[in-house]
Amino acid sequence: QVQLVESGGGLVQPGGSLRLSCAASGITFSIYVTGWYRQAPGKQRELVAAITSGGSTNYADFVKGRFTVSRDNAKNTVYLQMNRLKPEDTAVYYCNSYRGVRDYWGKGTLVTVSS
Repeated sequence: QVQLVESGGGLVQPGGSLRLSCAASGITFSIYVTGWYRQAPGKQRELVAAITSGGSTNYADFVKGRFTVSRDNAKNTVYLQMNRLKPEDTAVYYCNSYRGVRDYWGKGTLVTVSS
């Protein structure tokens, strides 16, 4: 059974940092495309960042220069380092991993940016 488990969310002040983790069981991240999505209250889910099986990364414009996605193949974990957080980054952050018709989601972790 495939499971993606996010962790690392919490409350942080504007300008602060958090690192989210997505740990997988049942799949090998290194052969999947894995992305971080977020959904704020009343808004649609949107892509934040993604990393391909080859290690290429891409970012939404609203996080470029602030967020970094990375992968540790030995730990089968994908990370999202979030720096210079803003109140508008407040959302539930989800990990998604897909390969062909296989598409998996985690349950999300809440990030709240507030003073």
